[in-house]
Amino acid sequence: MLHPLNRVLAALALAGAASLTAAADQPLTELPYTPGLDVKGMDTSAKPCEDFYQYACGGWMQNNPIPPDQARWDVYAKMGDENKRFLWGILDNLAQQTEGRSVPQQQIGDLFASCMDEAKVDAQGFKPLLPWLERIDALQRIDELPGLLAALHLATGNGGLLFNFDQNQDFGDSTRVIAFVSAGGLSLPDRDYYVLNDARMRGIRADYLTHVARMLELVGSTPEQAKRDAAVVLQIETALARPQLTRVQQRDPHRLYNKVDLRGLQRLAPRFGWAQYLQSLGLADQRVFNVTEPAFVKAVDQQLRTRPLAEIKTYLRWHLVHAVAPQLASPFFQENFAFFGKALRGIPEPSPRWRQCVTLVDAELGDALGQEFVRRAFSPEQKKKTVHMTQQIEEAMAAEIQALDWMSPATKKKALEKLATIVNKVGYPDRWRDYSSVRIARDDLLGNVQRATEFDVRRQLAKIGKPVDRGEWGMTPPTVNAYYNAQMNDINFPAGVLQPPLFDPKMDDGPNYGNTGGTIGHELTHGFDDEGRQFDAQGNLKNWWAPKDEKAFNERTKCLTDQYAQYTIVDDIKINSKLTLGEDLADLGGLVLALIAWKTEIAGAPPVAEREGFTPIQRFFIGFAQWACESARPEELRINAKIEPHSPGKYRVNGLVVNMPEFEQAFSCKPGQPMAPVKRCRVW
Repeated sequence: MLHPLNRVLAALALAGAASLTAAADQPLTELPYTPGLDVKGMDTSAKPCEDFYQYACGGWMQNNPIPPDQARWDVYAKMGDENKRFLWGILDNLAQQTEGRSVPQQQIGDLFASCMDEAKVDAQGFKPLLPWLERIDALQRIDELPGLLAALHLATGNGGLLFNFDQNQDFGDSTRVIAFVSAGGLSLPDRDYYVLNDARMRGIRADYLTHVARMLELVGSTPEQAKRDAAVVLQIETALARPQLTRVQQRDPHRLYNKVDLRGLQRLAPRFGWAQYLQSLGLADQRVFNVTEPAFVKAVDQQLRTRPLAEIKTYLRWHLVHAVAPQLASPFFQENFAFFGKALRGIPEPSPRWRQCVTLVDAELGDALGQEFVRRAFSPEQKKKTVHMTQQIEEAMAAEIQALDWMSPATKKKALEKLATIVNKVGYPDRWRDYSSVRIARDDLLGNVQRATEFDVRRQLAKIGKPVDRGEWGMTPPTVNAYYNAQMNDINFPAGVLQPPLFDPKMDDGPNYGNTGGTIGHELTHGFDDEGRQFDAQGNLKNWWAPKDEKAFNERTKCLTDQYAQYTIVDDIKINSKLTLGEDLADLGGLVLALIAWKTEIAGAPPVAEREGFTPIQRFFIGFAQWACESARPEELRINAKIEPHSPGKYRVNGLVVNMPEFEQAFSCKPGQPMAPVKRCRVW
């Protein structure tokens, strides 16, 4: 997929990349600056009307080879890495400092220190795991499983072990938080890895069996026993995978909404003691549950009824070791990486220890770390400009809805009502999470992680039966990403994503509106994509569309699914455009809205001359494209073809501009050129 510029540039780029790599593995005291439109990231030898992605991103791809510890590398990942290096500097200082720290600073500093002390972790081997392994070994009857499983869920998180148990807003009443029982219990990336029988999937399963056996040997099993146990693990996981919904099926929220009371839950899996499980979690009074996949819960019951207890214990032992392998001694970490990193995703080397530890602190104590990031890297001016841009894009969306010729007045009224109630969250939460009850010790990595995990699981479960906290965030402030939540009906932009080059205060408006404006429009459009449109202004799963409007919407989205289904990801694998439809719709809607907002911003201002050889509207489109510059290993592309709802970066650029007549005009494309087709798609 990469197109070299020429041999001289390639040699210079690789030499520069090598020197940067050698110097880059250091903590940062300030965030580096990359312009929002980077001419060095372009390949101006390419023709924008032939392949705009190569034109905008060819230089970036050449100058930024995939690091050896990554499966893919893109502008977001590079920016995330820079944020992590900045956080590394903060955490390293707090780890060494023992006086004058606040409680949150002590917690994040000591958690980082416990993670960085590899010698201590290696010296402990799997000793920290022994109490849990002994509890599993001590299981005598299947009736004792619910209490043990509850304890394991608290210590390792909700997922992985047999099923997921969590909370969420009731699809039918978004003001209520209820318990959710959902599919889990697998280790491979998707149910298809267990049920498809082509040569590649059979090879992955064979490698997985070897990996499971090696991990079980590390906790004391003989090679012969480990091999037999690995086969049992794969059998159980395959039985749990078969009834699970596909990724495309999961995009239909109606399939995932199946409310039952405790008796109904018990009927789905009578062999499992739900009352005991709930009591062990401190939720004995819960009587309302949403079971996202009833057929899966029945499959769990089937395994508990037909499998010997020894095989269930083998399954639990494996999932426990798998869950905590990154926090155990080097042999566990290396074997875990050898399969899940190298074999499955094609990553040559594991990440350096500092990056693993920064990621861990962000995952476990994200708000405490986020306060340190925001204090140093996010100004009121950045927030003010983002809010201004968001308001303009919402106004553009309102105007577009009003102008639609395919939507009836009644449905338009509902759409505008939903748009008006969307809450915009920028930078960081209004209230920081309090972790003061979590004990963090400098010499107990696994214990720290399990205590922090239990704190968060209990915090989440405590929401059940209480009013929804609409001020809560689902991402930490340093995160380089954004999201829309259909039930909260809010869009969220962490401080981490509002940094150069994605948002560049030094840059002219064109690239900023193309880039950050496009992202804002993307998240806003998710409220009206094929999935988000099924929720009303209050976040309830409710059909507010007139039948003829729904039909017209589906006709227009079919244009996009037909378009994206023609694009090749890797080998002969095409995009699963039914899986990517929501993101493809959001990409296109985001670009349309960002362009309207940018034109509003510059309306009435004096004409702007060319800058760096590009007109203002060309700079808008180049700025828009450069956020998507990326490269990925073939193994990663194959996985993403199964599980990733986003199209590859190339098509998140070229797949959009072909639908924009303004692009054709900006670059003087001739009708019939690849970026100027006769047929175009447009929804919003």
